[in-house]
Amino acid sequence: MAAMVRKGMVFLVSAMTACSAVKIEKIAYQGWQNCYRVTNGRIELVVTGDVGPRIIRCAFVGGRNLFKEYPDQLGKRGEKDFQLRGGHRLWVAPERLETTWAPDNSPVRIEIRGDTLEATAPVEPGTGLEKQIVVKMSDSEDRVEVLHRVRNTNPWRIEFAPWALTMMAPGGVAVMGFPPRGKHPEVLLPTNPLVMWAYTDLSDPRWMYFAKYLVLRQDPKRASPQKIGLFNPRTWGAYLLDSELFFKETAADPAATYPDFGCSFETFTNDEFLELETLGPLRAVDPGAVVEHREQWRLLRGVRLSGWAEAELDRVFVPLLER
Repeated sequence: MAAMVRKGMVFLVSAMTACSAVKIEKIAYQGWQNCYRVTNGRIELVVTGDVGPRIIRCAFVGGRNLFKEYPDQLGKRGEKDFQLRGGHRLWVAPERLETTWAPDNSPVRIEIRGDTLEATAPVEPGTGLEKQIVVKMSDSEDRVEVLHRVRNTNPWRIEFAPWALTMMAPGGVAVMGFPPRGKHPEVLLPTNPLVMWAYTDLSDPRWMYFAKYLVLRQDPKRASPQKIGLFNPRTWGAYLLDSELFFKETAADPAATYPDFGCSFETFTNDEFLELETLGPLRAVDPGAVVEHREQWRLLRGVRLSGWAEAELDRVFVPLLER
């Protein structure tokens, strides 16, 4: 079997899918022997098969990983307790140690259907939930659709919300958007919640506030955690690392009930990483039923801001949101 080696990845060339603009190939990555690289020749994702479901790498081909990785946790599996590891994962909300923090340290079932990859975890023994991440990459744009599914295998109904968390590499800045703004007295009713945790400190210099945007800087020298949540019918968050931008969005239903006082988006940071998190609505899920939560990802290169000002943020994000 022919193989190529690059930056910790061993490519098993014979495992490529049929000729297509999007290729899925089985690779070894950072000590795991059963991972899968999805690429359209410009961007690439690596999905783990030995643990998960996880998307451990997101990058321009040959570029730096925009996702956080914990080197001492890579290549391992079977641990008793939950491992952060890094990358993108699927949880359920509201956050409880016994349900949310269920370990995802076992091998997953990988199925490739043309240009689509499905990674399905075994049923969690402590929760009765089966989690799946489905990846479909565009062949013409630097765009990925990521579908999250959670199936209730219990013989009883349970309530939860799907929760998609993306751990970004340190040293960047997150930008998240508020719903459309208005003027007083034309708009008298509130438009969205802005939710705090007990450790949220709005005087922390990592926060920056604008009329249409909230900005959070990841600082490797500040260990104290920060978190905030909000609701936006067009939920989106972005992370700028040097001049590369990761952008993800999802649709949220204003008529539905969301976790954490109504959050469709949350962000968290400490000295190791920053997370962009989207949430689906809370649902009472019948036995055997599945809930889905869909994100759209985009990657952009050459994004530079000449200072942090509303007009500069508009210059970058208004065209992006109009596309």
